Amino acid sequence: MFAERTPAGWSEARTVASGTDFVVNSADVPSVRLLSDGSLAAHWLQDNGPDPEASTLQVAWSKDEGRTWSRPVTPHRDRTETQHGFASLFQAPGAGLGLVWLDGRAIEPDAPEGSGHMHLRGAVFDRDGRQRNDVAIDPRVCECCAPATATTSEGVIVAYRNRAARDVRDIYVARLAGGGWSTPRAVHADGWRIPGCPVNGPAISARDRDVVVAWFTAAGGQPRTLVAFSHDAGRRFDPPIRVDEAVSSGRVGVELLADGSAIVSWIEFADQRSEFRVRPIGQNGARGPAVRIAGISGTRYPRLVRHGRELLLAWTDTIDGSPRVQTARAGLP
Repeated sequence: MFAERTPAGWSEARTVASGTDFVVNSADVPSVRLLSDGSLAAHWLQDNGPDPEASTLQVAWSKDEGRTWSRPVTPHRDRTETQHGFASLFQAPGAGLGLVWLDGRAIEPDAPEGSGHMHLRGAVFDRDGRQRNDVAIDPRVCECCAPATATTSEGVIVAYRNRAARDVRDIYVARLAGGGWSTPRAVHADGWRIPGCPVNGPAISARDRDVVVAWFTAAGGQPRTLVAFSHDAGRRFDPPIRVDEAVSSGRVGVELLADGSAIVSWIEFADQRSEFRVRPIGQNGARGPAVRIAGISGTRYPRLVRHGRELLLAWTDTIDGSPRVQTARAGLP
């Protein structure tokens, strides 16, 4: 399902696809992307084999504002019954659709732990929905931390959690330019060693050649949210700036503003409760006041997006025993 935000409020929900074999969890959720030609692209996951983590990534298009949708296609060309998910959709050069995702084709489901690695892969479709490629961006990444994409004046950039030797899981970026992906580089050498995936991916936003990345780390036993700026389309990043007040649970969002500053969102854990908060961060490291958006219980993944001079925030809550999607908006100067 999807709904559109209008000046009068939210539209009625429209069905993209339905079934009894969808993969449903709070960390790996469907998405819809508006493309430059006015069409919509959507993705979701379906079960794939007996392994409970095995999934197939499905993509469909709508040319009539979501009233009808194309037959779905699968961007990964392997036929393994393994995990394919945590996709991020982006506008590809030439009015097409691009996406990146976590791909488990190299992992044997019944093999011992550590045999085979999760890939970060990418694909591009042209404006007619024909797939152009399916390529590996990084052959060893964190298994369940969602990647995030943004578009600079020099091309698309993806931020994701790498998995290096000795289980160091820091945030990396790679850039799509000239038809190929650049060699991945670390945003910052946190040196966070953790034997399992924290399910806590980064967020990224870009404007012209400016890029900002926000992420969670617990390196050194200190859970915190960090943000770093780049001024050369993501080739190099300034030293990170801490965002949270005391103890962060991550679940970050970030939006770059016209003046080069950023709005960062995260989950703060303080006084035995979790709160969804946002705050502005200047490129010089100046931290504006933190604003509480809502109290949050359990594992939740809020969203933050900028549209023109407005910020839109979304999160889930439980009201009268039922899960609900809540939204709030704030004007920008």
